[in-house]
Amino acid sequence: MGWSTHRAVGLIHREPQKCFRGYTLFTNATGGYDAYLMDLEGRICHRWHSHEGISYAYLLPNGHLLMRTHPPRDTGPTTLRGGAAAIQELDWDSEVVWEYRNPLLHLDFERLPSGNTLVLMWEQLPSEVASRVSGGYRADDDPEMHGDIVQEVAPDGTLVSEWRSWEHLSFEDDIICPLETRREWAHCNALNVTSDKDLLVSFRQISVVGIVDRTTGDFRWKWGPGQVSHQHHPTYLGNGRVLLFDNGSHRLGRPVPYSRVIEVDVETNQIVWDYSGDPPFSFFSPLISSAERLPNGNTLICEGSAGRIFEVTSNKEVVWEYINPFLTKGAGGAGGGALDYANAVFRAHRYGPDHPALRDKDLDPARHSNLNRLYAAG
Repeated sequence: MGWSTHRAVGLIHREPQKCFRGYTLFTNATGGYDAYLMDLEGRICHRWHSHEGISYAYLLPNGHLLMRTHPPRDTGPTTLRGGAAAIQELDWDSEVVWEYRNPLLHLDFERLPSGNTLVLMWEQLPSEVASRVSGGYRADDDPEMHGDIVQEVAPDGTLVSEWRSWEHLSFEDDIICPLETRREWAHCNALNVTSDKDLLVSFRQISVVGIVDRTTGDFRWKWGPGQVSHQHHPTYLGNGRVLLFDNGSHRLGRPVPYSRVIEVDVETNQIVWDYSGDPPFSFFSPLISSAERLPNGNTLICEGSAGRIFEVTSNKEVVWEYINPFLTKGAGGAGGGALDYANAVFRAHRYGPDHPALRDKDLDPARHSNLNRLYAAG
């Protein structure tokens, strides 16, 4: 772990009367072994630790942390982005109380009300399928093409159901971006659930976001090409719309890349709200990143590659801003490569003080005075 010194880090801006009061959870995207929960003053109030690494995590209602470990060291398609050795559940004291292991796990996961867990998996595509996929380029070191599977697993690891993406994607429409390799057809980078219990998924390689009917396996909404570029983290809102982070890398007709957060009406395919930088290129993350609508109507945004987490109002006013000061070796930086040290964040989440996960928990930042003092000194 290191500390950034070339620019301002930690809490940059705060307008308490306009913020959604609560605690923000974040982890370093790669290379880190801790998850941090901080208050609006930027003080660390709790920390989880895993010797297998924590690349992404979120809180369950019981106060446990559901997390993705670092990739496996000696097995699996290690050239593919976002791999994990296991999905683990840690209690408040960082003890593992549940895990699911598979070297083909990657990126996202979702705990269901039933107690089952949705996980993302890779599987090598049959050659007859891969040969029909259009787009992309083949690098000399590419493995065979892989596709995405969504599995539902029971607490004991039993497979409950499985959805193979390539059985429902279109060879004619779902074309890999020409600037991406053919290592994967679609690269699913997000897994969520709608109010109807259908799947909400995002495919980076083909710039597609969609809702999958869990009964039939077919898309009941599919949108994106020409509208978004390599997006991340769609979430289903209470109004039936979808919020997502449109990364904007390889955006057609735009020589200078930029990111934006958009809210899409799935009935009309119209963008009904958006946030972008001014000038546009001042807000850009080519990889990872997230957007989350808060209970007060504000939006928490994670500009992942830069390690920047900030909150905006519905009128697009920035009312809270924080730069991740924790540096981890080998983390992906703003350029998308592996740097010696970087502060990239996969996603960030905000939890209100009355959230069930935080009930009766000790969140006194004084317990982490050494950590917070180090931050203050930076």
